[in-house]
Amino acid sequence: MGASFTGGGGWDEEDGFRPISDINVTPLVDVMLVLLIVFMVAAPLMTVGVPLQLPKSAAAKAQEPKEPIVVSIDKEGKVFLDKEELAETAIVERLTGLATQDAEQVVLVRGDKEIQYGRLMEVMGQISSAGFRKVSLIAEKAPGAAQAVPTPLTPAPAGETNSAPAAAAPASPMPDQHPPIPPSAVTPAEPATP
Repeated sequence: MGASFTGGGGWDEEDGFRPISDINVTPLVDVMLVLLIVFMVAAPLMTVGVPLQLPKSAAAKAQEPKEPIVVSIDKEGKVFLDKEELAETAIVERLTGLATQDAEQVVLVRGDKEIQYGRLMEVMGQISSAGFRKVSLIAEKAPGAAQAVPTPLTPAPAGETNSAPAAAAPASPMPDQHPPIPPSAVTPAEPATP
């Protein structure tokens, strides 16, 4: 006389024949695997849909975004167009030549953190006077700095000053603005202390 701890069925000396109480999952797994393979093969065939002959497009190919023009200002205040140093008198002249080709071109201004803020604004003014309308200032993002979100002010009633900002509006680009610069490359510029 002994107890059976296997949990299976079979012949027992005390009770005689016992039915199998465990579920055999091997056939279930086999069926599920076959169904999985059938669906994996059939799914791509079902996405094709109705065979059609699509019309040819006469539209021009979408233009690739152009590389921006990069103007750099080093700590001595020297101006560089890409990697070429520009003389003070040649900045507007050279940029005007580029603006006549494409005034919608994006100009990125990189200024050393040690230059005077006035010098940076002077160069940005020269870029604008050359004919470029899309001028952006580039700065490194400080570690752990949050993304700056512009907060529009609500119009104040007559006779009152507006001191509280309105709820932030969803950021949507204006139709004449250039594509946004990645947040990792740009942060708001702060004036340098003289």
